[in-house]
Amino acid sequence: MKIADNKIILSFTHVGGGLVAKGNGMLNYFSIAGADGKFVWANAKIEGNKVVVWNNEIAKPVAVRYAWAHDPEGANLYNREGLPASPFRTDDF
Repeated sequence: MKIADNKIILSFTHVGGGLVAKGNGMLNYFSIAGADGKFVWANAKIEGNKVVVWNNEIAKPVAVRYAWAHDPEGANLYNREGLPASPFRTDDF
């Protein structure tokens, strides 16, 4: 994870043939938080083998969560081989 301005850039080491957003092209179920630890839904897009996450209301993000729910139906980060990304978090709040 790298913080750049109001965005968090996530790098992955095992992406197979690359990352894809299954379905509509936009990534779902990403949330982002500032230092207060309050998570809000975020925009997320794939850039190469990285995912860029942001919400314009969070000026200084510190953490990201993906598919962090009991039933994250619609979570759509996959690799080109069709394997889904597991739910994850970058924080320990």
